[in-house]
Amino acid sequence: MERFTKDPMVCEIGGVKFAGQPGDYPTVCCFSIFQESDKLFDKGSRRKGFNEERAKELLETADRFSKETGVPVMADIVASPGEKFNKYVDFVTSVSEMPFCIDAIMMKTKLDGAAYCAEKGLLDRMFYNSITVWEQDVITEVKEMAQIGVKHALLVAFDQNDQTPKGRIAGTQKLLDAIETAGLKLESIIVDTTTLNAPANALCGIANRLIKEKWGFATGSAPSNGSYMELKRFKETFGFKGWAGFDAAVEALSAFYYNDLIFTGPMAGAPRVIPSVALADAFLATAVFDKTQALPKDPNHPLVKLFSGFADQLKVAWDKPSDLKQL
Repeated sequence: MERFTKDPMVCEIGGVKFAGQPGDYPTVCCFSIFQESDKLFDKGSRRKGFNEERAKELLETADRFSKETGVPVMADIVASPGEKFNKYVDFVTSVSEMPFCIDAIMMKTKLDGAAYCAEKGLLDRMFYNSITVWEQDVITEVKEMAQIGVKHALLVAFDQNDQTPKGRIAGTQKLLDAIETAGLKLESIIVDTTTLNAPANALCGIANRLIKEKWGFATGSAPSNGSYMELKRFKETFGFKGWAGFDAAVEALSAFYYNDLIFTGPMAGAPRVIPSVALADAFLATAVFDKTQALPKDPNHPLVKLFSGFADQLKVAWDKPSDLKQL
């Protein structure tokens, strides 16, 4: 795994550091909660409220796996059109200290959610999801974000009309131009080069590498889009365990391939996804070590946390090349 000639930016949201050079920091897993089909709602009904006990269990489980593996987690808080984020943000922040994003289809819903986070003093812990290529009035949106004081934002650079890596570069530039025109000053920019197709997530990795080379931004994608699109077909063919293996694999492959943050699907999948990403991060850091003889900068990195004996061996092997035979 090659490093970049110029160090990419390191982001910090809610105390979580990520991005930078490959292998320095673990991949962030951002799990959705309160999305339309979430089983937290009784038979899909959002008006009756959500199962708070189950929601707490999901958040605490994700936190526990994060602490045990070193893989940082964030919550992708989803609100439907016409809803307010208030109750969801209040609940997540009362149960967990993990950073989060506000995620909605409608611009007004997102902006109202960002304004609520500003009112609650949560802008250091929140990122805006998202500024998109297809938004018709993106300048208005970005200007309002500036007025609110949004500090961290996701830019979705995927363009349906040009799905090549170069198309994602052009989409990123379009959004950066809007940000500059609107005068929005961001501390963190994460470029999402996502796709709805699992194998095509390889193109996201290629685009992410190009984005890092050109601008140095943090990069991400949503590999879970690809796996959950195949849920019905793969369950019918291979059963749930077969599909679960497919999902864990696409998350891990994406974590290895130039993704600093990945959207990993419903939070119920945390026990499956987090260990797979932890291994991918350890795999990546080991590959980087072969080139640089440097261990991760994050002392809580999965390579160090889960494979401490092996990490110690790597350091010894560099000092004494003959010890490589023992690895």
